[in-house]
Amino acid sequence: MAHLRAYRAAVDGKHPANNARTSILVTTRRLLFAVVAFFVASASASYAQSGPFAGMAGNWTGGGTVTLDDGSTERIRCRATYAVGAGGNGLNQTLTCASDSYKFNLSSNVVAQGGALSGTWSESSRNINGNLEGRGSSGNFQVVASAPGFTASIALTTRGNKQSVVIRSESVFRGASISLSRS
Repeated sequence: MAHLRAYRAAVDGKHPANNARTSILVTTRRLLFAVVAFFVASASASYAQSGPFAGMAGNWTGGGTVTLDDGSTERIRCRATYAVGAGGNGLNQTLTCASDSYKFNLSSNVVAQGGALSGTWSESSRNINGNLEGRGSSGNFQVVASAPGFTASIALTTRGNKQSVVIRSESVFRGASISLSRS
């Protein structure tokens, strides 16, 4: 009689041994699905963001120094925001830095094609804007920002969550050296 109850329970899916096997099978399927989903998502993410700006998106903060036309330097605090699009080939950037007596608000829109970079920039506190041209890949970018009566060279290097920005010019603003970390 016990054998008949066990048979009927197994057929109905209520046998204790059957529940254990079902539980292991369900858990194994879920684990397998999770692993497959992870690899598909990883492959999609790396494909979706494979351009030179991939990995730069987000908020960054830090500081450095600004050099003025008289050669004096001041400590500055900075924050940057990067929005990356076009599969890692487009970058919208804002960089705001300030000291006790100096402030600049730099915005840029840059597009990468091959190793070439081009785009536009503006500095809102001085109402100046112009074009950007340069080269970059693998976290290293060298750009020249130009406008009527103004030219600056910009070197930007990103390694993981650390970034270095060096700006050099021959105007009232001589340059800046900035170190940022992703917030």
